[in-house]
Amino acid sequence: MSGLERPEIEPIDGPAPEVLVIEDLVVGDGAEAKAGGRVRVHYLGVDFESGEEFDASWNRGESIEFPLSGLIAGWQEGIPGMRVGGRRQLIIPPDLAYGRSGGHRLSGRTLVFVIDLLGVQ
Repeated sequence: MSGLERPEIEPIDGPAPEVLVIEDLVVGDGAEAKAGGRVRVHYLGVDFESGEEFDASWNRGESIEFPLSGLIAGWQEGIPGMRVGGRRQLIIPPDLAYGRSGGHRLSGRTLVFVIDLLGVQ
């Protein structure tokens, strides 16, 4: 389990970025996440414009593990290089999330995630 508490994502001023924005909130000192590897994380996701939460592993009370290759491009590009024990914020434009248009409820939205890296394989 992460030593970090559930994050809060404060509203971000200004226009939504057109490129992936990566910010380390806590730098971990464990193993490094590699492109194409598996990660175990806790995360919180909100809509950039509204600040409305759309998903959080914290709500389920447990972390989740998955291969990076199965995730949205913003996670595939934003997690490698992160170290276990770290917390990183990603601001992901639609082109690296669920596209500008389409059938997904988050299509066309800029997404903000705070991700705690708990383990790598």
